[in-house]
Amino acid sequence: MSGLLVDDVSMRFDLPNGDAVQALKNIQLDIKEGELMSVLGPSGCGKTTLLNIVAGFLAPTEGVVKLGGDVVNGPGPERGMVFQQGALFEWMDVRENIGFGPSMKGTDKSTIKTRVDELLGIVGLQDFGEKMIYELSGGMQQRVALARCLANDPDVILMDEPLGALDALTREKMQSLVLEIWKETGKTIILITHSVEEALLLGERLLVMAPRPGRIHKEYRLPFAELGVGADLREVKKHGDFNSTREEILSMIWDMEEEIMGRADTAV
Repeated sequence: MSGLLVDDVSMRFDLPNGDAVQALKNIQLDIKEGELMSVLGPSGCGKTTLLNIVAGFLAPTEGVVKLGGDVVNGPGPERGMVFQQGALFEWMDVRENIGFGPSMKGTDKSTIKTRVDELLGIVGLQDFGEKMIYELSGGMQQRVALARCLANDPDVILMDEPLGALDALTREKMQSLVLEIWKETGKTIILITHSVEEALLLGERLLVMAPRPGRIHKEYRLPFAELGVGADLREVKKHGDFNSTREEILSMIWDMEEEIMGRADTAV
């Protein structure tokens, strides 16, 4: 696998009443193998739509997505998805959930067991393999979801607000885990978030999207993800440029939200 190319992608949703919503317009991205990219922006800017197009769940109305030169025409094992809610199988235990993908491929049981053992260690759930999903906390369930994604050995990991429902301490631990996995595996990771701090911490490349139509407003290249690998993320936040960049992006998104509200008021 080489890079991921989003080539002039637009997405329009046609409504039953004859109207249409232009969710994305002329998105152009060239993502190198092994990059960690975070994406944020106000509600309605098309973040999740863009992720779903890359995942192959949606076909763009214009443009193409290519992975390693091959056109994306639907979901595929080379692209793994981690959702906001784990989307785990409640009737399976942790081991069975993690090993589900390889078992569907016909991988032999001994190989699956070895891989599952390895992944349980990576996500810190060595002692929870036989637990049922409902016995786990939200943070643990997201660890299982991440391990299940990794079990299929995808080239690209797509994450749609995977940490949004977690408490602050668990979220910070999971942020550190994402950085460790990125560095250890060399996977390409695209993460959607509404948290500016999280986008700064987990994006060596950060995109701010603007709405109506959804488009790339500004791009940043940042040092914080690299600095955060194996480090205390609270110390990373003390970096001289962290707060200034956060305030710049917050102001940018606030102005977008104000503009959206102004349009809504005018329409009324």
